[in-house]
Amino acid sequence: MDSKAIAAVWGEDLSATLRAPDLVEECAAAGARRLQVNVGDDSVAGAMRIDELDPPIDAVVSVWAADLAPVLDVLAGRVARLAAWEVDERAPLDPVLPADGTRIEALSNVAFLRRPGDLARGDWLHRWLDEHTQVAIDTQATFGYYQNIVGRPLTADAPAVDAIVEELFPMAAVSDVHAFYGSDGEQQELERRMTRMLESVSRFGADRHLDVVPTSRFDFVLG
Repeated sequence: MDSKAIAAVWGEDLSATLRAPDLVEECAAAGARRLQVNVGDDSVAGAMRIDELDPPIDAVVSVWAADLAPVLDVLAGRVARLAAWEVDERAPLDPVLPADGTRIEALSNVAFLRRPGDLARGDWLHRWLDEHTQVAIDTQATFGYYQNIVGRPLTADAPAVDAIVEELFPMAAVSDVHAFYGSDGEQQELERRMTRMLESVSRFGADRHLDVVPTSRFDFVLG
Protein backbone atom coordinates (compact mmCIF):
# COMPACT_ATOMS: atom_id res chain seq x y z
CA MET A 1 0.00 0.00 0.00
CA ASP A 2 1.33 3.42 -0.95
CA SER A 3 2.11 6.08 1.63
CA LYS A 4 2.06 9.80 0.91
CA ALA A 5 4.73 12.38 1.65
CA ILE A 6 4.61 16.13 1.15
CA ALA A 7 7.86 18.06 0.83
CA ALA A 8 8.49 21.77 1.08
CA VAL A 9 11.23 22.72 -1.37
CA TRP A 10 13.65 25.62 -1.68
CA GLY A 11 15.85 26.42 -4.68
CA GLU A 12 16.25 28.21 -7.99
CA ASP A 13 14.35 27.58 -11.24
CA LEU A 14 12.19 24.93 -9.59
CA SER A 15 9.44 24.99 -12.18
CA ALA A 16 11.81 23.51 -14.74
CA THR A 17 13.83 21.41 -12.30
CA LEU A 18 10.94 19.59 -10.65
CA ARG A 19 9.14 18.83 -13.93
CA ALA A 20 12.18 17.71 -15.90
CA PRO A 21 11.47 14.39 -17.67
CA ASP A 22 14.65 12.81 -16.34
CA LEU A 23 13.72 13.69 -12.75
CA VAL A 24 10.23 12.27 -13.17
CA GLU A 25 11.71 9.08 -14.64
CA GLU A 26 14.22 8.82 -11.80
CA CYS A 27 11.44 9.20 -9.23
CA ALA A 28 9.49 6.45 -10.97
CA ALA A 29 12.56 4.20 -10.95
CA ALA A 30 12.92 4.89 -7.20
CA GLY A 31 9.39 3.61 -6.62
CA ALA A 32 7.11 6.64 -6.96
CA ARG A 33 3.69 5.73 -8.34
CA ARG A 34 2.50 9.32 -8.44
CA LEU A 35 4.15 12.73 -8.28
CA GLN A 36 2.52 16.13 -7.78
CA VAL A 37 4.53 19.31 -8.30
CA ASN A 38 3.23 22.64 -6.97
CA VAL A 39 5.42 25.59 -7.79
CA GLY A 40 5.09 29.35 -7.72
CA ASP A 41 5.36 30.75 -11.25
CA ASP A 42 4.18 33.64 -13.41
CA SER A 43 0.69 32.16 -13.72
CA VAL A 44 -0.02 32.78 -10.02
CA ALA A 45 2.12 35.88 -9.54
CA GLY A 46 0.16 38.43 -7.55
CA ALA A 47 -1.87 35.91 -5.57
CA MET A 48 -1.84 36.46 -1.81
CA ARG A 49 0.78 34.48 0.09
CA ILE A 50 1.63 34.24 3.77
CA ASP A 51 5.13 33.36 4.96
CA GLU A 52 5.85 32.08 8.45
CA LEU A 53 9.09 30.36 7.47
CA ASP A 54 12.24 32.26 6.53
CA PRO A 55 13.23 31.79 3.77
CA PRO A 56 9.76 31.30 2.28
CA ILE A 57 8.82 27.98 0.67
CA ASP A 58 9.44 28.00 -3.09
CA ALA A 59 7.62 24.82 -4.12
CA VAL A 60 5.78 21.79 -2.75
CA VAL A 61 6.10 18.22 -4.00
CA SER A 62 3.78 15.34 -3.07
CA VAL A 63 4.91 11.74 -3.50
CA TRP A 64 3.02 8.44 -3.36
CA ALA A 65 5.15 5.31 -2.96
CA ALA A 66 5.39 2.08 -0.96
CA ASP A 67 8.79 3.30 0.27
CA LEU A 68 9.05 7.09 0.38
CA ALA A 69 12.72 7.45 1.35
CA PRO A 70 14.33 6.59 -2.03
CA VAL A 71 12.08 9.02 -3.88
CA LEU A 72 12.76 11.82 -1.41
CA ASP A 73 16.49 11.15 -1.80
CA VAL A 74 16.16 11.66 -5.55
CA LEU A 75 14.34 14.94 -5.08
CA ALA A 76 16.76 16.16 -2.42
CA GLY A 77 19.61 15.68 -4.86
CA ARG A 78 18.11 18.20 -7.27
CA VAL A 79 17.17 21.10 -4.99
CA ALA A 80 18.85 23.40 -2.48
CA ARG A 81 16.77 22.18 0.47
CA LEU A 82 13.91 19.79 1.09
CA ALA A 83 11.82 19.20 4.23
CA ALA A 84 9.28 16.37 4.15
CA TRP A 85 6.48 14.88 6.23
CA GLU A 86 4.46 11.68 5.96
CA VAL A 87 0.76 12.54 5.81
CA ASP A 88 -2.69 10.97 5.92
CA GLU A 89 -4.85 12.52 3.19
CA ARG A 90 -8.55 13.32 3.15
CA ALA A 91 -10.14 14.73 -0.01
CA PRO A 92 -13.54 16.37 0.55
CA LEU A 93 -13.42 17.72 -3.03
CA ASP A 94 -11.46 15.52 -5.44
CA PRO A 95 -12.13 16.34 -9.09
CA VAL A 96 -10.77 14.36 -12.02
CA LEU A 97 -7.65 16.22 -13.19
CA PRO A 98 -5.09 15.77 -15.97
CA ALA A 99 -2.25 13.49 -14.86
CA ASP A 100 0.16 13.82 -17.77
CA GLY A 101 2.29 16.64 -16.37
CA THR A 102 0.30 19.47 -17.93
CA ARG A 103 -0.63 22.45 -15.82
CA ILE A 104 -3.92 22.17 -13.94
CA GLU A 105 -6.09 25.18 -14.82
CA ALA A 106 -6.30 26.49 -11.27
CA LEU A 107 -4.75 28.53 -8.52
CA SER A 108 -3.53 25.88 -6.08
CA ASN A 109 -3.03 27.29 -2.60
CA VAL A 110 -0.96 25.09 -0.28
CA ALA A 111 -1.21 25.98 3.41
CA PHE A 112 1.02 24.67 6.21
CA LEU A 113 -0.88 24.70 9.51
CA ARG A 114 0.31 24.53 13.11
CA ARG A 115 -1.79 23.44 16.08
CA PRO A 116 -1.98 26.01 18.90
CA GLY A 117 -0.22 24.77 22.02
CA ASP A 118 -3.27 25.36 24.19
CA LEU A 119 -5.55 23.21 22.01
CA ALA A 120 -5.50 19.44 22.51
CA ARG A 121 -4.85 17.43 19.36
CA GLY A 122 -8.24 15.70 19.49
CA ASP A 123 -10.08 19.01 19.83
CA TRP A 124 -7.97 20.55 17.08
CA LEU A 125 -8.73 17.72 14.66
CA HIS A 126 -12.44 17.88 15.51
CA ARG A 127 -12.68 21.62 14.97
CA TRP A 128 -10.73 21.43 11.72
CA LEU A 129 -11.97 18.24 10.08
CA ASP A 130 -15.48 17.89 11.48
CA GLU A 131 -16.58 21.48 11.96
CA HIS A 132 -14.57 23.61 9.53
CA THR A 133 -14.58 21.48 6.39
CA GLN A 134 -18.11 22.34 5.26
CA VAL A 135 -17.61 26.00 6.15
CA ALA A 136 -14.58 26.14 3.84
CA ILE A 137 -16.55 24.54 1.02
CA ASP A 138 -19.56 26.81 1.54
CA THR A 139 -17.65 30.10 1.76
CA GLN A 140 -15.04 29.73 -1.01
CA ALA A 141 -15.04 28.94 -4.73
CA THR A 142 -12.89 25.84 -4.29
CA PHE A 143 -13.34 22.91 -6.65
CA GLY A 144 -10.54 20.78 -5.14
CA TYR A 145 -9.87 20.42 -1.41
CA TYR A 146 -7.26 18.14 0.20
CA GLN A 147 -6.57 17.87 3.93
CA ASN A 148 -3.30 16.22 4.94
CA ILE A 149 -2.76 15.34 8.60
CA VAL A 150 0.96 15.19 9.36
CA GLY A 151 1.98 11.87 10.92
CA ARG A 152 5.72 12.34 11.29
CA PRO A 153 8.64 14.28 9.81
CA LEU A 154 10.72 12.42 7.24
CA THR A 155 13.72 14.75 7.20
CA ALA A 156 15.86 15.83 10.12
CA ASP A 157 15.36 19.57 9.65
CA ALA A 158 11.62 19.54 8.92
CA PRO A 159 9.93 22.54 10.61
CA ALA A 160 7.07 21.92 13.01
CA VAL A 161 3.93 21.44 10.90
CA ASP A 162 0.72 19.69 11.94
CA ALA A 163 -1.27 19.74 8.71
CA ILE A 164 -0.96 20.68 5.05
CA VAL A 165 -4.02 21.80 3.08
CA GLU A 166 -4.35 22.24 -0.66
CA GLU A 167 -7.27 24.12 -2.21
CA LEU A 168 -7.94 24.59 -5.93
CA PHE A 169 -9.55 27.86 -7.03
CA PRO A 170 -10.53 29.25 -10.44
CA MET A 171 -7.66 31.16 -12.03
CA ALA A 172 -9.60 34.42 -11.67
CA ALA A 173 -9.08 34.09 -7.90
CA VAL A 174 -5.44 35.14 -8.36
CA SER A 175 -6.54 38.76 -8.61
CA ASP A 176 -10.27 38.84 -7.85
CA VAL A 177 -11.44 38.37 -4.26
CA HIS A 178 -15.02 37.73 -5.44
CA ALA A 179 -13.74 34.88 -7.62
CA PHE A 180 -11.85 33.52 -4.61
CA TYR A 181 -14.90 33.50 -2.35
CA GLY A 182 -17.52 32.79 -5.03
CA SER A 183 -19.56 35.86 -4.10
CA ASP A 184 -20.46 36.84 -7.69
CA GLY A 185 -19.54 40.48 -7.24
CA GLU A 186 -21.92 41.00 -4.31
CA GLN A 187 -20.09 42.95 -1.63
CA GLN A 188 -22.46 42.03 1.19
CA GLU A 189 -22.19 38.34 0.35
CA LEU A 190 -18.40 38.64 0.12
CA GLU A 191 -18.23 40.18 3.59
CA ARG A 192 -20.55 37.50 5.00
CA ARG A 193 -18.40 34.71 3.57
CA MET A 194 -15.14 36.27 4.70
CA THR A 195 -16.46 36.80 8.23
CA ARG A 196 -17.76 33.24 8.51
CA MET A 197 -14.49 31.82 7.17
CA LEU A 198 -12.33 33.87 9.56
CA GLU A 199 -14.46 32.93 12.54
CA SER A 200 -14.14 29.25 11.63
CA VAL A 201 -10.38 29.15 11.02
CA SER A 202 -9.72 31.08 14.23
CA ARG A 203 -11.31 28.25 16.23
CA PHE A 204 -8.46 25.88 15.35
CA GLY A 205 -5.60 28.34 14.96
CA ALA A 206 -5.45 28.56 11.17
CA ASP A 207 -5.64 32.34 11.31
CA ARG A 208 -2.04 32.62 12.53
CA HIS A 209 1.40 31.02 12.30
CA LEU A 210 0.76 29.51 8.88
CA ASP A 211 2.38 29.51 5.46
CA VAL A 212 0.19 29.89 2.36
CA VAL A 213 1.99 29.20 -0.93
CA PRO A 214 0.13 30.06 -4.15
CA THR A 215 1.19 27.65 -6.88
CA SER A 216 0.60 26.10 -10.25
CA ARG A 217 0.00 22.34 -10.03
CA PHE A 218 1.32 19.56 -12.27
CA ASP A 219 0.37 15.87 -11.77
CA PHE A 220 2.25 12.79 -12.97
CA VAL A 221 0.85 9.25 -12.68
CA LEU A 222 3.87 6.98 -12.98
CA GLY A 223 2.55 3.46 -12.64
